[in-house]
Amino acid sequence: QVQLVESGGGLVQAGGSLRLSCAASGSIFSINAMGWYRQAPGKQRELVATITSGGSTNYADSVKGRFTISRDNAKNTVYLQMNSLKPEDTAVYYCNADRIRLRVGVLLYDYWGQGTQVTVSS
Repeated sequence: QVQLVESGGGLVQAGGSLRLSCAASGSIFSINAMGWYRQAPGKQRELVATITSGGSTNYADSVKGRFTISRDNAKNTVYLQMNSLKPEDTAVYYCNADRIRLRVGVLLYDYWGQGTQVTVSS
């Protein structure tokens, strides 16, 4: 019913920048919250940043001031601009969408993308 497709990951040197995108497809009327999470090898998945349909944002302390989350509600797309990247930002980044209202009125919870690898070299 709904798919989340991420793009924009890759290899970058420390201090560089990357921009991730995640587009939700399907018969979507609205999405309440969208966000980015990441999982490094041997570690648990952790929140990076979230944004509501109204534009309220929340960031992990480790990325505040370096990452910016934004979204285009008309395109059901969320972005993550990552600046001043550090080797410790290396992880698989996952897109999340929660409380997805379909056009038929169904409400879906907690959808995930397939993940995109971000590698920051020192």
